[in-house]
Amino acid sequence: MKPSLNNVRLRDKMLLMYFLAVFLPILITNLIFYNVTSGSVREQRIQDITVALEQMKNEFRREVEDALEISSVFYTDVQLNEIVETGYDHPADYIEAYDSYLRRILNSGSAVYNSVSEITVYVDNPTLLYSGGINYIDDQVKEEAWYKLIAGKNVTQPIVMRTGGNGQLDSFSIIRSMNYFNSQNDYTKYLKIDMRMPSIRQIMSNLNVQGKVYLLSGAGNIEYTTDSNVNVMQDSVPYSSIVHEDKFLEFRTDSFTTNNLNSWTMVAVTPEDVVLRDVQQSLRFVIVLTCLNFLLPTLVIVWISRSLSVRLVRILKHMKKVKNQNYDTIEEAEARDEIGQLTGEFNRMTLQLESLINDVYVADIQKKNLELQRRHAQLNALQSQINPHFLFNALETIRMRSLMKDEDETARIIHNMAKIFRNSLVWKKDMVTLKEEVEFIHCFLEIQRYRFGDKIDYTVHAPAEEGHLQLPKMAMVTFVENASIHGIEPLKHGGRIEVNIVREGRSLICTIQDNGAGMSAEQVERICRYLDTEDEMGERIGIQNVIYRLKLYYGSRFRFEIDSSPGQGTRVQLSIPIEQ
Repeated sequence: MKPSLNNVRLRDKMLLMYFLAVFLPILITNLIFYNVTSGSVREQRIQDITVALEQMKNEFRREVEDALEISSVFYTDVQLNEIVETGYDHPADYIEAYDSYLRRILNSGSAVYNSVSEITVYVDNPTLLYSGGINYIDDQVKEEAWYKLIAGKNVTQPIVMRTGGNGQLDSFSIIRSMNYFNSQNDYTKYLKIDMRMPSIRQIMSNLNVQGKVYLLSGAGNIEYTTDSNVNVMQDSVPYSSIVHEDKFLEFRTDSFTTNNLNSWTMVAVTPEDVVLRDVQQSLRFVIVLTCLNFLLPTLVIVWISRSLSVRLVRILKHMKKVKNQNYDTIEEAEARDEIGQLTGEFNRMTLQLESLINDVYVADIQKKNLELQRRHAQLNALQSQINPHFLFNALETIRMRSLMKDEDETARIIHNMAKIFRNSLVWKKDMVTLKEEVEFIHCFLEIQRYRFGDKIDYTVHAPAEEGHLQLPKMAMVTFVENASIHGIEPLKHGGRIEVNIVREGRSLICTIQDNGAGMSAEQVERICRYLDTEDEMGERIGIQNVIYRLKLYYGSRFRFEIDSSPGQGTRVQLSIPIEQ
């Protein structure tokens, strides 16, 4: 069966409309809004971290390049190189030279240059007094890592490396061999500029990067990090050996160089939940917005649907009451909408229906009861006409046979006659079973055979399994009697009667056929007219009254056929509906 909304309850229709027109659109719209918003927030957050990391890289490179520029100034300073290359006979001469120039450029470096913490010149000139930024290259200095890296190498480019004291590599320094002037290379000279670490730590602590920052050398070793779990003060740690927590995002800048000898890479590792924190805030906002969007439409739809369904259900209940002949009206204030108009019309219809039933229907019922009583009286009258007819013929047969001879066979015939007579006296039992009707037919034919002897022969076939079916009393016996009296009796040589009863679907087909005198066409036509006439009873008894009885019981469902011609016998077929 094709699905239809007409078969869906009103409450379910309203619920379906709510889901399709309110719930799903709002849910889908907010999901799309959340996905777009969260994607935008995530991309913006990633972009902010990338920009902040790029800013850290530029600021660090600027700090290093500032220090490198300072080292170039000292590297090409003629007067500085001349002072540290001169051999002094008296310490006073060095002190004079130191006070006149070196004190100003060495001790004021940290005050003049923002990226420099300390400037130191290491030299192996024994005539100098070592203090105030001038240090002697002794055995302790030669053990320093920076010295071992640069000593003995003809390197003109500065080297940026981590340095420190007491075994702690806690500073970045610019190391440079001061060999710019070939005429002033009598002594070994190195320039060491220590960078300002608070500035570097401030650069690496950008608030926009909420995570761990790693400064990697060109070899992939960690030179500086904000990760407290990684100790780079003793030695360099390979970045590849670091194990990060689950669900993290890694940001990496392109490699950048600060000079020809040093390349760097800035890496930031941020937990994913930190990046998505703003996304989660967006989710909470979307959830609150969705709930607000659901609340008002839901309340409105519930209010409207309740206004509809409650009143319709009330009308339906009162309609069921009307079906059970309870004509209560709906007590409710008049409303102007369609349901209110329907309620008013229902109340008016109920009152009118109650009035019509009281004024018309009751009177009609009384009239119908009188008609039924009249019909029952007619049936009893028909039976009272038919039964004496049988009784008369049977008694006449017994009388004539008894005059001719005295036999015990008469007792059996009287017994059969008693069955028919006793059944005829029971007026209230107008329906009999097929089995009982067949017994009546046998009784009647036995009486006829007793009367005519071998002049009459008969066969009766009826399905034993259908013996319980009900049919009007003596509906078939009358036609058997008519075949015997009017068909076989006029013949001198006798004849045969065949009764065949079968079931076809919801009908019982009874065929009575004889090879007797037959009837003329006028007689057949007169009998057929009995089906169309509305006469209640004729003055004659027999076929006419049986047909009328069957019409009273079954109306147009009853079928009657007759086929006869003079000298060819008669065939009668009855189609009686089967009723439980």
